[in-house]
Amino acid sequence: MEFWAGHGEWFCAQEWARLIGEQGRHTEALQILAVYLDTGWWTAVRTTAELLETWGRADEAIGLARARMEVGHPQALEFCARLLARHGHRDEALTLLLPHIDDWFLAAAVVDVAEGTGRDDEVAGLLAARIPADHRCDTPWCCPGLDADAAIGFLATIRERQGCLGEAVALLRTRDSTAVNGRDQLADLLARHDRIGELYDYAETEHLGYAVQRLAELLEERGDVEGAITVYRKACDTSVRRGNATVQLAHLMARHGRGDEAIEVVRTLADQPGGAEDWILHLFCTLCTDQGRPEDGLAYLDTLKERRGEEEWDPFWIRLPLMAACDRVDEAIAQVRAHPEDGTSYAAPHIAELLAGAGRIEEAVAALRPHASTNSHELAAYLIDLDRIDDAVAVLQQATARPPKPSAAAWSANPPF
Repeated sequence: MEFWAGHGEWFCAQEWARLIGEQGRHTEALQILAVYLDTGWWTAVRTTAELLETWGRADEAIGLARARMEVGHPQALEFCARLLARHGHRDEALTLLLPHIDDWFLAAAVVDVAEGTGRDDEVAGLLAARIPADHRCDTPWCCPGLDADAAIGFLATIRERQGCLGEAVALLRTRDSTAVNGRDQLADLLARHDRIGELYDYAETEHLGYAVQRLAELLEERGDVEGAITVYRKACDTSVRRGNATVQLAHLMARHGRGDEAIEVVRTLADQPGGAEDWILHLFCTLCTDQGRPEDGLAYLDTLKERRGEEEWDPFWIRLPLMAACDRVDEAIAQVRAHPEDGTSYAAPHIAELLAGAGRIEEAVAALRPHASTNSHELAAYLIDLDRIDDAVAVLQQATARPPKPSAAAWSANPPF
């Protein structure tokens, strides 16, 4: 690693700097990163600042981040502000961020950094001013800057932090949906404060199923597995995302030693019209394998193939681990070789996994070689298993992007068209 760290391999340089830094060799670590840092590349700046912070040199880290912020790098302001906040400069960090509260990402940082400054009401006022009484965006592109729904969510976070739970709940109920990235802010708030009755009521009406998920998680955390199962079963019948509720139910059952029931739950979903989607089949067959029932998974796929009259690659590759679990690796490979999509870059990793699972790693490498450009990480991992480190590095070098060359141009938020 040391050799490659000094010969233009960023990830090696990054890891080597971290390792020697842990040994107290800070000057050497910084020398390793300097060649990248001198380009002004933000990733190198951030990495160096983070290392300085872990070494107890926060002032230097702040200085480095501040210098990049002052030349206008779009990510440097948030990073620098959060760094300042972590090291006793919350007021300064908040003052830096407040003029940019109309930027969604920076608004999130404002809310976080404001905690403990005594300036929550100031931030809340700015957010409230961005919530029009007579308009809600119906698309993410409706209004520029911080949209009303995001402002409501951030304001609710502050009110919750201030102990004004009723106001926070009321704010969130003004939104059509409080779900972001698979979580629901209102459901999480109700769960945090043990308002389980309200969470039950909300789960009845929240049509995406995220409130159901949070309620079931809360019940499971309390040891009420049967209650969680009941919540999911009801959602399987009523939610617009019944497939998600069924999958969550199956995982819950499997976690609690009820794998056979989980298999039947997923089988029932797959048997419904349009239910045998690839991700559902994959879960079903994985459960069959985990429960020592790979033959049942294969039988189901065979029935599905007869019904459909064909088997495209996605359902086909799902059967390969099942065949391997039945000690039929050679037969599985033969079937792959006969499949119309054998020889494609997306088929190669599945073939390699079969071979490697049977201890035939050299053959796995051979299967991936023709598709090294699209499967470089998989190929490199097998080469490392064979202790062929230089070959693995050579494979990864072909796919590794280089840091950009230094540019004298100023950063701009305007698109180049």
